[in-house]
Amino acid sequence: MLKIEHLTKIYDNGVLALDDVSFEVPDGQFVVIIGLSGSGKSTLLRCINRLIDPTEGRIIWNGLDITAATDEELRQIRRRFGMIFQHFNLVTRSKVITNVLAGRLGYTNPMWSLVNHFSREDKEMALAQLERVGIRDKAYNRADELSGGQQQRVGIARALMQNPELMLADEPVASLDPATSHSVMKYLELLNKEDGITILCSLHFLSLARAYADRIIALKDGRLEFDGLPDEIDDKRFKDIYGEDAVRVEIS
Repeated sequence: MLKIEHLTKIYDNGVLALDDVSFEVPDGQFVVIIGLSGSGKSTLLRCINRLIDPTEGRIIWNGLDITAATDEELRQIRRRFGMIFQHFNLVTRSKVITNVLAGRLGYTNPMWSLVNHFSREDKEMALAQLERVGIRDKAYNRADELSGGQQQRVGIARALMQNPELMLADEPVASLDPATSHSVMKYLELLNKEDGITILCSLHFLSLARAYADRIIALKDGRLEFDGLPDEIDDKRFKDIYGEDAVRVEIS
């Protein structure tokens, strides 16, 4: 269970990114977070794994207060959180398998990881995860030789190397075309349904959220605007979330 309690984030420049946000996510749920750019989606996800420190509030995961965790406690917690980024965050000049193995850094002796020394078991695991996302044949290619969709699948494989219980996906399809977007979302859906991984995924398109989410949370100006089932977002709620001038754009 993930609990967000009165979460507020004010950046050093005075921008209020999150304003008293509270909700709970049961284990195994697929939650999509929607909202305009600047609504607080990325800030929320980055607060959950403490890439960003919140200003106020608490984040509780399985009884552990993430906001009060020590560096060592946080290191242990982050082992169980996978993170997928909009711009992939790969070392593009390195081989695909090297990027995937980076997901084991929290489990590897730091001295060995500095020279990219990983166990045979870790390497076999990396190949298995690449097989799962359909690009094992690209394992020894440089990451920058892959398409955008393939690079995002490398990002998913890297996150899976942590054996995560919670997956945070920060606008993972924002830079992809519609067909590739669905392909990436289907992999996340597979992990949720087959592995029972809890998914928190931020998206721009309501149509994608409706296609894959068990539940939608909408943020507007840092505040919780909506929390409910995908089919509960009617035209009025859509305007409340995105503004009166917003026009629905479907991604097929």
